[in-house]
Amino acid sequence: MQREKSLLKTRSLHWAWIILTICFINLFINYSVRLGYGVILPEMIRDLGFSRTAGGSIYNAYLMMYIVFTPLAGYLTDRYGARAVISVSLCILSIGTVLMGTVQNLSTSCLFFGIAGLGACGLWTPVITLVQHWYDRSKRGLALGVLSTGYGAGFATIGLFFPVIVRFSNWRYAWYVMGVAALAMVAFNALLLRSSPESVGVSPWGSVDCARSWHAHDDMDESGNSHRKLLRAVFVNKTFWIIGLSYFSISYSLYGFTTFMIDYARTQLMLPLEQSSLLATVHGIGQAIGVLLILPLSDYWGRRHTLLVSNFMIAVTLAGVLLLDGSAGLLFFLVGIMALFHGATWPTYGACAGDYFPRKFMGTVIGAWTPFYGTGAIMAHWIGGVLRDTLGTYTQAFTINSIMALAAFILMCAVTPTLHRNG
Repeated sequence: MQREKSLLKTRSLHWAWIILTICFINLFINYSVRLGYGVILPEMIRDLGFSRTAGGSIYNAYLMMYIVFTPLAGYLTDRYGARAVISVSLCILSIGTVLMGTVQNLSTSCLFFGIAGLGACGLWTPVITLVQHWYDRSKRGLALGVLSTGYGAGFATIGLFFPVIVRFSNWRYAWYVMGVAALAMVAFNALLLRSSPESVGVSPWGSVDCARSWHAHDDMDESGNSHRKLLRAVFVNKTFWIIGLSYFSISYSLYGFTTFMIDYARTQLMLPLEQSSLLATVHGIGQAIGVLLILPLSDYWGRRHTLLVSNFMIAVTLAGVLLLDGSAGLLFFLVGIMALFHGATWPTYGACAGDYFPRKFMGTVIGAWTPFYGTGAIMAHWIGGVLRDTLGTYTQAFTINSIMALAAFILMCAVTPTLHRNG
């Protein structure tokens, strides 16, 4: 162990960049599975004779497992370290993903994708918690920006290579390839990840010096009573609930629009299918640009101010969609602008855990916010779909989405700004 610490201290490349690289690949594989489901789904339902409702049920099984168990993954990350949680989660994700290539009926599809969802619990909250531990507060936005391109890259890659896989075999092999990739990463995570820079005697990358951070008091008393008191203080803190409700509101807003935007363009604006589908491409490119631009800026603006600007702009662009009066050009422009802020939304909320709460509870806080996010997404899908089916238009649903983005903005106004502190 002493030799390992010495090696890590003397390397010209700070170990934080190794951590970031491994975490990027973890996120890439995780979102290849999660978002790749939508790419594989048409072939699955055609081959297995599933309805689209059944296809939605399979994804809901994944999402429900993710929402229920992510808070536990966050707590375990703080308690036992990210390396163990991420490695075990990759094993579970690999099992569920490989089994998806064997499904023959709806029940096994829901069961196996639910297992994949259980594995995914340890591949967002622990990952962004770990990266924040390894980077100084003034550099976390930069690190999270680089990290967050992983989910867009994963989606783009499965979309690019899936047709090739189908041409030479069938859709089942796409699941096998992703499952084996997840299993291969277990060894790299076990060998290369470290749960904190302090565990190997180095400072977070970007630190001015080796001084202890504002979180220093976290490690002064490890007694059970002290730990429980500090944890209880987190959950009775009004800031936790205000940010959580803001997270819920913006999740409802964004999922309520992006899930239905192509169908809206196709059925309400009567755009051709090819043109409507390009909205997804514009949105994906906008997200990738957004995480690389906005997240590093959040290191200078502050996470609260960044979310105020982002949530307000999302509300404005969604209101603009309602007023566009059938203009395809304006729709593409507004979707591109909204996507810039959409891509940075999730990691910026995650970074708030490190800004507002003790470092030792960072994973627990991010995990505890996940049900706010998940509930917002599920409600948006259900309410938006019901309104469209009942009224024959997306106008009312999109109006609610814009209002919810404005609510997310107002809630963040009530959050007290943080002082710039290292840690």
